[in-house]
Amino acid sequence: MFALIIHWGWLVAAFSILGGIAALSHILLRHRDYRSAAFWAALVVLSPVLAPLLYLFFGINILRRRGRQYRREHHEPWHDPVPTNPLPFPPESDDARDHQQLAVTLDKISRFCFTNGNSVTPLINGEEAMPRMLEAIRGAKESISLASYIFEALGIGTQFTAELTAATKRGVEVRVMVDDAGTRYSWPPVIEALQQMGVKARRFMPNRFLLHLITMNLHNHRKIMVVDGSTAFTGGMNIRQGNMLLQNPDHPVQDLHFEITGPIVAQIQRVFAEDWAFCAGETLEGSKWFPHLDEDGTASALGIVDGPDEDMEVMPAAFFAAINAAKHEILIATPYFLPTPVLIAALRLAAIRGVKVRIVTPAQNNIPFVSWASQTLYPQLLQTGCRIFESPPPFDHTKIFLIDGVWSFIGSTNWDPRSLRLNFEFNVGIYDRPLTTRLRELFQHKRSQSREVTRESLEAAPMLHQLRNGFARLFIPLL
Repeated sequence: MFALIIHWGWLVAAFSILGGIAALSHILLRHRDYRSAAFWAALVVLSPVLAPLLYLFFGINILRRRGRQYRREHHEPWHDPVPTNPLPFPPESDDARDHQQLAVTLDKISRFCFTNGNSVTPLINGEEAMPRMLEAIRGAKESISLASYIFEALGIGTQFTAELTAATKRGVEVRVMVDDAGTRYSWPPVIEALQQMGVKARRFMPNRFLLHLITMNLHNHRKIMVVDGSTAFTGGMNIRQGNMLLQNPDHPVQDLHFEITGPIVAQIQRVFAEDWAFCAGETLEGSKWFPHLDEDGTASALGIVDGPDEDMEVMPAAFFAAINAAKHEILIATPYFLPTPVLIAALRLAAIRGVKVRIVTPAQNNIPFVSWASQTLYPQLLQTGCRIFESPPPFDHTKIFLIDGVWSFIGSTNWDPRSLRLNFEFNVGIYDRPLTTRLRELFQHKRSQSREVTRESLEAAPMLHQLRNGFARLFIPLL
């Protein structure tokens, strides 16, 4: 028995040494975020037995190479030469030149280019968004593509499953994709329910033992629906009963979604098609999915794709560019406010140079740990003149990012490490004064109902709360 214990002891020691060396080597050679790299390196040194396994499951990005492989085997859409003036006006004034320059920068950051002549309509909460989406599904003639992080098979979700089934039966090509984690919010899972009714539906990165352990921290957080390749819906809203506020759900959620028409819809459809090829191995092409699209409005827009693959860290770069381009005003509404140090520095510098920076985030978060960590970031922003407001219940999942009254960034991205680095996300950058004016009114309404956070109120918090918040801050790289 003693000899057996010694034998296993040597095996554990050998595994610790080899695993630690392998993990440290990968961290030093491959890990791009130096803060996260330092965190993992310290963990490996302090716990050489457990840490290499944790790093394998949570620290290694196995999708980036696969993303590159997909691009090589298929195509790289919308890598056209960046136009000198992507917006439909000459840069005559200083403000116009600034707007054109931001558009050129975003063109270079994203693999899509600006399109002109789009229409973007805000849909507030489930009462506006869900009926309009269901109406579009009922009117579909050729195709429906739908991707969601959460799709409940109950409540309002039952109406979606019924309409998607009816569309399939009348000959419409229907494709539905839901993140694996998002299928577990109701029983039975919506994917199985749709498949039983003949709808082509897939989970994004389904649970497959070890692969699931390695990728469990990576989710497809995109919300996309495109009907007949010509009408798109995107934003931050999941398909769940909590969005139907007037029906008094158990867990009410405020949110914002958008209906979009015009040439930008082809980019939104392309994002879904790439994800679908990843999940199902099927290529979506042809006029059913990509018809000719005429101009339909005044908005200039481009898609911004982000994810832990070939598009890694595109969204933080786009946000950074927008903050640095701001001359007058930056308005941010987000359910989770844990921006990277680079974005915090950009917001601080914007406030220092006289830009009005206003941030609205929920007072009662559905993930309290995130809210506790967020409060530790407030002082450095308040110190430079940024103003932060906490909105009252119900929980507000709205995502708004506005620049100088003319730029809007809409989509699925939260201001936290998970969205900015781990999740697959999709936003649309839009230059359109009427849309931004409407969203600014919505933001100001939320702000008027919120409580302003001050340095004094943070310092007056009980010591136990400050210690709790400080402890939560240690885990920001993993939140």
